[in-house]
Amino acid sequence: MKYIILDNESIKRFSPISGALDDDKLTTYVEVAQDIHLQSYLGTQLYDAIQAHAIADTMPQDYTDLINNYIKPMLMRWTLVEFIPFAPYNVSNKGVFKGVSENSEVVSKAEIDVMVEKYEALALHYTKRLVDYLCDKSELFPEYDDNIGSDMRPSRDLPSYGGLYLD
Repeated sequence: MKYIILDNESIKRFSPISGALDDDKLTTYVEVAQDIHLQSYLGTQLYDAIQAHAIADTMPQDYTDLINNYIKPMLMRWTLVEFIPFAPYNVSNKGVFKGVSENSEVVSKAEIDVMVEKYEALALHYTKRLVDYLCDKSELFPEYDDNIGSDMRPSRDLPSYGGLYLD
């Protein structure tokens, strides 16, 4: 069993995602963002510790603060980075379809790419906050530096980004 850290209602409330969006469609991308982006910055041991505490309902306060103040803001933006390119598509047994509402206009791939790029800049900002906090408070999270063998070690390096420019 996997604990999904970020709930769909929070994403819908604090992002441009419509409240009417099917939760199942969004949850997939929360899980992808969690597995790919979050785990790479927490490392396997801290990621697994958070999972275990959540499932056992024994989350320490320091971990709750980490989740609410650093992980959720970061994870929301990475979820949008992963979700937006696929948002218009539906896959069924009859093929792949692109849904269009009667009172809307389809945006270009270039517009979607710009949108994803801006969310990636925000995601990197929140990721930097998370990494800085974990490095500064590593004594609160002993699993952060306990990765061994084939464990994913936490990345402390962020891809360089020229800054955040929002039109």
